[in-house]
Amino acid sequence: MIVTQCGAPINITATGNVAGSTTSQGGKLLGFVVNSTSSGTLVLRRGGSGGTVTGGTLTPAAGTFIPYPMDFDGILHVTVGGTIDVTFFVAFS
Repeated sequence: MIVTQCGAPINITATGNVAGSTTSQGGKLLGFVVNSTSSGTLVLRRGGSGGTVTGGTLTPAAGTFIPYPMDFDGILHVTVGGTIDVTFFVAFS
């Protein structure tokens, strides 16, 4: 089994796609760092804005790394609520 321990940093401050496209092979989300937040929330989805929610609404604290090992095909989308600055770490297939 190959274990990926590093990934490309992708900074997000608003709702949108973290990674991928309808033609991409997808990748692996390793986790994310919450750089700053003011009551910010995150909802991660596989498959774009209308895709499958991966774990409900997250309300992470600033200055924390959240391991979130997950495979995704196509698009990894995040819906942002409130104010939050997050860096996701993604390894592409």
